[in-house]
Amino acid sequence: MSTYPVHRWFVALAGAVLLSWQSVAGARSLPDFTELVEEASPAVVNISTRQNVDPRAAGMPGMQPGMPDMEGLPPIFREFFERGMPQGQQPPQRQAQSLGSGFIISRDGYVLTNNHVVADADEIFVRLTDRRELSAKLIGADPRSDLALLKIDAGEDLPVVRMGRSADLKAGEWVVAIGSPFGFDHSVTAGIVSAKGRSLPNESYVPFIQTDVAINPGNSGGPLFNLDGEVVGINSQIFTRSGGFMGLSFSIPVDVAMDVVEQLKRDGTVRRGWLGVVIQEVNKDLAESFGLPKPAGALIAQVMPGGPGDEGGLKVGDVILSFNGEEIVMSSDLPHAVGRVRPGETATVTVMRDKKRVKLEMKIGALPDEDQAGMPGGQAPSTSAASDNRLGVVVRDLTVEQKQNLDVQDGVVVSEVRRGPGAMVGLRPGDVITNLDNQSVDSVAAFQQLVEDLPTDRSISMRVVRQGRASYITFRLGQ
Repeated sequence: MSTYPVHRWFVALAGAVLLSWQSVAGARSLPDFTELVEEASPAVVNISTRQNVDPRAAGMPGMQPGMPDMEGLPPIFREFFERGMPQGQQPPQRQAQSLGSGFIISRDGYVLTNNHVVADADEIFVRLTDRRELSAKLIGADPRSDLALLKIDAGEDLPVVRMGRSADLKAGEWVVAIGSPFGFDHSVTAGIVSAKGRSLPNESYVPFIQTDVAINPGNSGGPLFNLDGEVVGINSQIFTRSGGFMGLSFSIPVDVAMDVVEQLKRDGTVRRGWLGVVIQEVNKDLAESFGLPKPAGALIAQVMPGGPGDEGGLKVGDVILSFNGEEIVMSSDLPHAVGRVRPGETATVTVMRDKKRVKLEMKIGALPDEDQAGMPGGQAPSTSAASDNRLGVVVRDLTVEQKQNLDVQDGVVVSEVRRGPGAMVGLRPGDVITNLDNQSVDSVAAFQQLVEDLPTDRSISMRVVRQGRASYITFRLGQ
């Protein structure tokens, strides 16, 4: 009798047992969120707002049939129509409403949510788990971090969340969100931390937590919990092309949020540190050009005259490698680090300059309002002599007016781009070249000499100012 069938049967049985054991072990390893949700949900609230909108001014529906736009009428006709209206009657008002989430952070009624949930609201209402709806006072808001602090009067024994530390989060860790997506109160979704320290467009001062937790409209402002039931983030944004959840959700770290809360409580506003520099990412070619062993740091493309960085000794072409002992790996790490420093405090900055490490100490300034933080731009036509060169571009010396408008001390302006390396890297007429191969350019003659001496065996950097904004580009010259 052959033993082969028996062997096959034994192997199949062993495999089935192993798969069954793995399934049971895997099921047992999945977290149970029931206790967390029972404990945390009472402190999560629903937030709604009202904004009174004049339909005549906004051109919205709701106006009485045949009622003209009074503001657009000549006075004689406006008086005629107003006489025809019943005494004391006012044009109807339309109320715009928004819906979001929040959570109670203190027993005396402080509530944290997103700024965009309550922005421009005339009235704010907070609905508790016991279905009470209370009017809320806006203590302060910070658009840069998208946070707002509210206060409700509901006694002294409100349920509150427990705060954790977002710095302790790790990628792959389980997290839970509770909120009101599409108005469904206390909806619970779970997922994992996908990444930390994410920078989003126009959100330079928040190192977002990225998760795959299902977040939808109405979740904004709600808490993100770790498995210990502690708040580690505030759900703020989703990345979507459809308007719904797509697996990319972003939360504000609670460490950042609580710093904002303390400032809003104390001052009603938030002050952040500021260096007064324009930075860009260091790629492989730029790293080679500046003598870095690997792409890392924040390359300074522009220094605002009279700003903290300028007074502290920072220069165009410096690569910031660390700030207050914190390594700057990506350029986006720098705004996060600087923003945490209180204006007026001294910080230590390590830079790579002329292929050498230099340590500087400087006093940090206060981040100005957005409408005051722009760099000057614009330029006037140049009339000085032009010269062609090895890069295939025609350049001219800058006029005094151009230097003042562009806020540059030296450089040459590109007046024509011909076939060659300049065209290949995207140079345009009107661009101002201030540095080439880590050397300052102060005239056409100096630029020509630098071009003639350019090497052919490595990446070469060039600093270009375009419409008032500076950046570095790299290129290689053929043999």
